[in-house]
Amino acid sequence: MVRLDKIYTRGGDHGETSLGDGSRVPKSSLRIAALGEVDEANAAIGIARLHVGVAEDELLARVQNDLFDLGADLCVPIEEGEAPSLRVIQAQVDWLEARIDQLNAELPPLRSFVLPGGTPGSAHLHFARTVTRRAERAVVHLLEAPDERVNRLVLVYLNRLSDLLFVLARVAAGTGAGDTPWQPAKHRDGG
Repeated sequence: MVRLDKIYTRGGDHGETSLGDGSRVPKSSLRIAALGEVDEANAAIGIARLHVGVAEDELLARVQNDLFDLGADLCVPIEEGEAPSLRVIQAQVDWLEARIDQLNAELPPLRSFVLPGGTPGSAHLHFARTVTRRAERAVVHLLEAPDERVNRLVLVYLNRLSDLLFVLARVAAGTGAGDTPWQPAKHRDGG
């Protein structure tokens, strides 16, 4: 378990930080960038929680905890034949998929893309979705790096999470009633 007696250590004052395995890396590394994007997504979800109902808040609280697990996973490069440790697992992805299916079943089908907004809760959830997509792209960059070892379920989890946030944004917009559909080329002729 983590114990934080002292908040500053001065260990990062020269542009490096420690990973969970004790190794030191530059703060500009792909792994640290991905961790930062996940942290930002978690913070955006925290703001969204202030604008949603009780059920959605409880669901998002679980997601925030899982994102800390995901950060712990990213913080320790995966090793060949390692014993199970704090890694994202398929059951966490399955839980997201079940919530997506359950919530989406209560929404009217989409006939267009939806403009972000609708209600404060919906707008914050859309914002959290876009930040999560950025975190997902950072993990893709990390996975593409030849010397990096990453649990691929981190990417899958983030992909599903952005889908969940989209569905929750529609729920927060009045169960889809407040969706503002995109109208392609609506203003091209000055109309």
